[in-house]
Amino acid sequence: MKKVDTATFSSDITPAFQFGLPYIFAPLMVISWIFGGWTILFVPIFGYVVITLFDVFIGKKLIKPAESVGVSEDQYKYVLYGWVPVQFFLIFGSLIAVFMFDHLTGTEAFFLMVVQGIISGAVGIVFAHELMHQKTRAERFLSDLLMGMALYGHFRTEHILVHHRHVGTGKDAVTAKFGENFYRFFIRVIPQCFLSSWNTEKELLQKKNLPFWDFQNPFYIYVSLMVIFLLLSILIGGVLGAICFCLQALVAVLHLEVVNYIEHYGLVRQKLDDGKFEPTRPHHSWNANEYASNLLLINLQKHSDHHARPSKKYQHLQSYDVDDAPQLPFGYPLMVLLSLIPQFWMKVMNPKVLEWRKRFYPDLKEWPENL
Repeated sequence: MKKVDTATFSSDITPAFQFGLPYIFAPLMVISWIFGGWTILFVPIFGYVVITLFDVFIGKKLIKPAESVGVSEDQYKYVLYGWVPVQFFLIFGSLIAVFMFDHLTGTEAFFLMVVQGIISGAVGIVFAHELMHQKTRAERFLSDLLMGMALYGHFRTEHILVHHRHVGTGKDAVTAKFGENFYRFFIRVIPQCFLSSWNTEKELLQKKNLPFWDFQNPFYIYVSLMVIFLLLSILIGGVLGAICFCLQALVAVLHLEVVNYIEHYGLVRQKLDDGKFEPTRPHHSWNANEYASNLLLINLQKHSDHHARPSKKYQHLQSYDVDDAPQLPFGYPLMVLLSLIPQFWMKVMNPKVLEWRKRFYPDLKEWPENL
């Protein structure tokens, strides 16, 4: 396969402050608390429309950062760490705005929590994803805090121990099947991901001759944090407060799963003669090199390199070009919207999957229908 021409790549590492772009959501959300009305749309307009326009005008940027550039790694960590208290402030500040002041209508309150869910998913879970791949317990706990605010704590187990091991196979629930629309995907993966994470932790404990209820089971952490956040929401707004909290969590999880849907749609690994699957390669993930949306999503769109080295820090993830990995036609913000309209998604993406099959597996004539 043709190698990437490194002369077309920049070796410059992106400055840490540029990855602070998601923090713009915080003042936009505070404005929504105060004024309500059309200001509630500021967050989705910025996240989906403005960022997409930046992607169009700034364009793609191919980056292969040098591993050692004399830049403090702490700056990039602080971008992640700082979001945990910010998200806590935004979620529970939203609940306070809804239940302790009387200037918002019921409709405004509903959409305020939906918009908060977009932030919790597009920023909170993306940052949690980065933190859960790090080696220290403190960073993984910060990830658990963010996932707890989305009521989806088991994602850490499912993502680290199931998805990365089985991506592109029938054992990975979040590898979207060719021709499967997002809504069917979402209904399917919610129970499957929970069960796979539950069973995975159960099997790990069994290998240690420990019962499932042993305190080494991380589900104690997952459930405890979710209960704490739910109780806090009840303290602020009673049962309706808990419902509002669950609403933003649902939207956050929907955002997570729509990104999962995009990342590997229709891309499968082939089973070898020995019954094992081929190794995960760059062409088993969809990528996007749009610069603005990569800043917003801390390089999540450089997904092939993430699967090659899951613990590689976000600022060091490298771009792949079309010679080595399949490319999405747009950045994630626009692809998220496209995936919500199945007819448009299939029209755009199905030909790309068929092209991918011919390019990377030209000798394979039959493809399993369930993948």
